[in-house]
Amino acid sequence: MFIVHHLNNSRSQRILWLLEELEIEYQLRRYERDPVTNLAPSELASVHPLGKSPVLEENGRKIAESGAIVEYVCNQFGRHLLPRKGSDEAITHMELMHFAEGSAMTPILLQLYTGRLGSAGEPLKPRIEQQLDSHFQYMEHMLRPSGHFVLDDLSAADIMLSFPAEIAVKQDGGKRYPKLAAFVQAVHERPAWQRALERGGTYRFA
Repeated sequence: MFIVHHLNNSRSQRILWLLEELEIEYQLRRYERDPVTNLAPSELASVHPLGKSPVLEENGRKIAESGAIVEYVCNQFGRHLLPRKGSDEAITHMELMHFAEGSAMTPILLQLYTGRLGSAGEPLKPRIEQQLDSHFQYMEHMLRPSGHFVLDDLSAADIMLSFPAEIAVKQDGGKRYPKLAAFVQAVHERPAWQRALERGGTYRFA
């Protein structure tokens, strides 16, 4: 059985959603952010050297990084969430899986950190905002008429991109990125996502 080391209000919510979609049983180890600093608790450092979540554990083997966890789980139990190997869709899917935690998260994290600097972070704001809009517009463009990113049904890329999409909509981007807003709404209406939310606890992006 999988063990998920889950931090509240974090990207690990996607891992719970994936496991609920695949109806895989798992144990949940919950960790709470510090209410003042919003940082992960020190206990997570005993799970993984980086002290971050999510971490998936199976028979004592621990796997970190959301994209790696999603690929590992899907290759074992959710091949229908991955495009056919060798297809053009498989290449797009690979790109977006890396984009979700690479390009997309970079300006999101920069905005978060510079926002804590007050006036000292002001010189960086225009560039960060330009990059946020560029990445969110790209995601808006990549959504298919079906409301999914690669296939015309749920894929692993949808799960990975759900978090930056939520950020876009949370930042009053619903009117600017209507396709992303519809995507996030559809995600939140999925029964598996609702079950993951119930198990995972507080999640400010819901």
